[in-house]
Amino acid sequence: MISLPFSLKYSAGPLFVALCSLIAFFFEPLSGNYLAYDRYAIQGLETWRIVSGNIVHTNGYHLLLNIAGLVLLWALHGEHYRIGLYLKVFVWCCLGTSIGLYFFSPNLIWYAGLSGALHGIFAWGACVDIKEKMASGWLLLAGLAVKVGYEQFDGSSEQVANLIDAKVAVDAHLFGALTGVVIFLLMFASTRQKKQA
Repeated sequence: MISLPFSLKYSAGPLFVALCSLIAFFFEPLSGNYLAYDRYAIQGLETWRIVSGNIVHTNGYHLLLNIAGLVLLWALHGEHYRIGLYLKVFVWCCLGTSIGLYFFSPNLIWYAGLSGALHGIFAWGACVDIKEKMASGWLLLAGLAVKVGYEQFDGSSEQVANLIDAKVAVDAHLFGALTGVVIFLLMFASTRQKKQA
């Protein structure tokens, strides 16, 4: 029988992210104008966009797809989602995604959505599963690597692009996933160092 981590200590983080995304959506187009990742605005020192760009969406379908992803990841790894830890990982995944786009995808001028950060949270959760000796962690990580690699070579789904009314930023998925793995490795190394001290 599947048991979901309904306790507030595991669900409050994803609920907070979903709520922020919903609030941003209700204030469109204003929120998109002032919060979306925009390379030129960031160069003009509107640096909050590095994080806030992850909570705005192009349309309702985009928002619903990302909220569905948020819920699925919570169902999959929610037992790892203590609120403080989850929000730290989320913010770092936002930062890693946006900084990766800024330095390594100079042609991407505008970006909105949770998908990059969600790929990071997915990667981090799979790594935690591996640390907890759950074989499924390796399968999830391998599946994510195949998905991200396929997107890098073949691009994004045309149907999804039409649905969300924007080109899918596959580089955001790559940088998000890499950030999730790096965050896990840094946390793991830090924990081991503390144990040895």
